[in-house]
Amino acid sequence: MIVKHEQSNSFSIKARLKSFRYAFEGLNRFFATQHNAIIHLFITITVLAAAIFFSVTMGELIAIILATGFVWTTELFNTAVEKLCDMVSKDHHPSIKFIKDVSAAAVLISALAAFLTGAIIFLPKIHV
Repeated sequence: MIVKHEQSNSFSIKARLKSFRYAFEGLNRFFATQHNAIIHLFITITVLAAAIFFSVTMGELIAIILATGFVWTTELFNTAVEKLCDMVSKDHHPSIKFIKDVSAAAVLISALAAFLTGAIIFLPKIHV
């Protein structure tokens, strides 16, 4: 089902609120259909709990939030790209495989960056 969003040249509070509704609908569908979302959520909660437990600094907390947000953003985009590719063709196609693989690689890179950020922040606190 394709949802057409209304275009308007004037600012509208109602339209802005609708855009939030669409975003929350997207998150609900993401969590309902993507198994990796639950893994990311568990890790996010665990990392935030560790940040509280270890009393991380404000700078460290900002780094954790940015790294976590980066992973969530790439995972959401990856899901959107995969769904779009599946709409284009269910058949095996080398270009679609490339697109999906590169999109998944973006998630991997963001997860590795987040892991390294966490290691830099938490390892010294664990070994003290």
